[in-house]
Amino acid sequence: MSGDTRMPDGAGTSPTYSIRVGTAEDATVAGRLHAEQITTGFLSFLGPRFLERLYRRVVLWDGGLLLVAVVRDGRSEKVVGFIASADPTSALYRQFLIHDGAAAAIATLGPLLRSWRKVLETLRHGSSASPGVGRGPEVLAMAVDEDYQGKGLGGKLVRGFIAAFTADGKIEGYTVIAQDNEPSLALYRHCGFAPAEVFELHAGTTSVVMQWDLPREDGSAAPSPPAPGPGPLPS
Repeated sequence: MSGDTRMPDGAGTSPTYSIRVGTAEDATVAGRLHAEQITTGFLSFLGPRFLERLYRRVVLWDGGLLLVAVVRDGRSEKVVGFIASADPTSALYRQFLIHDGAAAAIATLGPLLRSWRKVLETLRHGSSASPGVGRGPEVLAMAVDEDYQGKGLGGKLVRGFIAAFTADGKIEGYTVIAQDNEPSLALYRHCGFAPAEVFELHAGTTSVVMQWDLPREDGSAAPSPPAPGPGPLPS
């Protein structure tokens, strides 16, 4: 996906909201929003500087995508949300380790040492041998500034992700969400995702793979049979 993909929230109104492709300069805001708004995930524990490096690698790597939600008031622009994806996630983590691993480790050495097991579990995620891997590119994270929630920006970001990978000829995409995060599960269901697997990425933390498949010509989705997992699929 290239260029500026914009989806105005009401023509002729001020301020206006839109979605565009993120740049390396947007990685700082994405890292901050992740740390502030996604408080339960392991990556948030590593802090905004670590996350900034990760999202900069998403932008620089060919298999990564960063979209940002912006609010414009006159000529000023403010990034108030983001969604990031990788295809595949395991390759992104390899690129991150090669190019950013040493600097990121020095900056967050204490948290990394205290949570080394979760670090290994996270790095293994996305490989073909690990559970919780859907089909197509994976949404790594999405967040919207608290002051701008309730304006439909989350849905715009998810639909922007779908538009990006389908424009590249891909017909599937997925994300992994904590099983008790009902607002996020509802948002992805509203955007056409369906639960496909329940698993534990980290011990004691149950997550759900939410899968999106390009609808068939008859309007039905491609089959996505649930895989075995430690719990029932959410309805």
